[in-house]
Amino acid sequence: MALDRIRTRFAPSPTGYMHVGNLRTALFAYLTAKKNHGDFLLRIEDTDQTRQVEGATEIIYNTLKETHLFWDEGPDIGGPYGPYVQSERKAIYKKYAEELVERGHGYYCFCTPERLEEVNRIKKLSGQPTGYDGHCRNLSKEEVRAKLAAGEPYVIRQKIPQTGETYFDDLVYGRITVENSTLDDQVCLKADGMPTYNFANVIDDHLMLINPVIRGQEYLSSAPKYNLLYQAFGWEIPDYVHCPPVMRDATHKLSKRHGDASYEDLVEMGFLKEAILNYIALLGWSPKSDKEKYTLSELEEIFDPANISKSPAIFDMAKLKSLNGEYIRELSHDEFRDMVIPYIRKTVKSDVDMDILATLLQPRCEMLSDVSEQVDFIDEMPEYSTDLYVNKKMKTTVENSREVLKELLPVLEGIEDWTEDNIKTAVVALIEKLGVKNGVVYYPFRVAVSGKQFTPGGGVELGAAMGKEKTVARVKAAIEKLSQ
Repeated sequence: MALDRIRTRFAPSPTGYMHVGNLRTALFAYLTAKKNHGDFLLRIEDTDQTRQVEGATEIIYNTLKETHLFWDEGPDIGGPYGPYVQSERKAIYKKYAEELVERGHGYYCFCTPERLEEVNRIKKLSGQPTGYDGHCRNLSKEEVRAKLAAGEPYVIRQKIPQTGETYFDDLVYGRITVENSTLDDQVCLKADGMPTYNFANVIDDHLMLINPVIRGQEYLSSAPKYNLLYQAFGWEIPDYVHCPPVMRDATHKLSKRHGDASYEDLVEMGFLKEAILNYIALLGWSPKSDKEKYTLSELEEIFDPANISKSPAIFDMAKLKSLNGEYIRELSHDEFRDMVIPYIRKTVKSDVDMDILATLLQPRCEMLSDVSEQVDFIDEMPEYSTDLYVNKKMKTTVENSREVLKELLPVLEGIEDWTEDNIKTAVVALIEKLGVKNGVVYYPFRVAVSGKQFTPGGGVELGAAMGKEKTVARVKAAIEKLSQ
């Protein structure tokens, strides 16, 4: 289909969360349009009313806005080819379904659900593939008129050629050819007047001048029927780009039902929106370089759907975490602090210096939810064994840790202006006085205030963040514990 302007669309169904695969399809469609200075459309495909989930349309809007995939035409902003919600286009689909019949490429089917169920039951028993048996395919015009006049419920089916082959060309998968005899006479218009997904897509993509059509690989099997519909109406066939599936592993697709994260879940876990979008762009698409970190504007410049792979893309949470960590470390201190405070507050309810904590956590955080286990000792000390004070590398034992903390306690109590710098100065002076290695003092101090061997920052920084009263109290408690 030769158009002066590239026009792509994202056409989700409002059936729940925004899955990673759906967001990737939206991103690829968006990037294809923007790379070519074209238009990106949003269309809501709600033909299956039974699967709709309340609030799902708002989730679609919010996700695209949060990731800056702004659409040029859509339900909320309009455009020259609306309406952009399929349930508002029923009259359009009915018109074209009836035209399909008039052109000899469709027919009225009056079979009841009970008959269809019985046909499929018999086919299963005899080992045949299920599907419509063409019972109404050759009804005469008089029979059809009589049934319509009698008010019999009907659907309109596509009349698939019973011989020959149909092929279609896909940018990713190449030319695919199927025997027409293997295709079912699919329903185009349902008994309630709503179109089927496959029929509505063809009508809408044609009327909205969509080219190329970018969608998931799961629609490959439907593409021959799409082409036959285009041909039946005498329309030019668009270019196709089918994206490979996003997999949890080599054999399982990502699935919300099986616990795989949606876009909203990833955000809740503390992944940055920019990192999510960056990672999703690299699922099944190669920028032809070793670089992995891209802004959206950079992707708009370099994206080429010809570099989409036909191999399934594996969603690697470890890689996403690593990439997200890079994004986190590039945030300014204030940006990170403001982002991380809600996650800290899920665990820490007491007064604490958020500036100090943010400084400690930022280089040690791959996703914001990581902070919970790193600060879980602040409100309440965990139970720990005195064996934790034994550290060969730091040359600490239970005995010398006890004696060091006894020396440290009055030093801490004597600090009037409780700041990180003043605490550090006092501790350094104690180390010099005792004539010991740094670790002999710093390590027991860390364990005393946290009950842990590893923490974001040592006793000085944590003490400054928690405050003098809590720090002194914990050092006292540690001395008592070590004296038992």
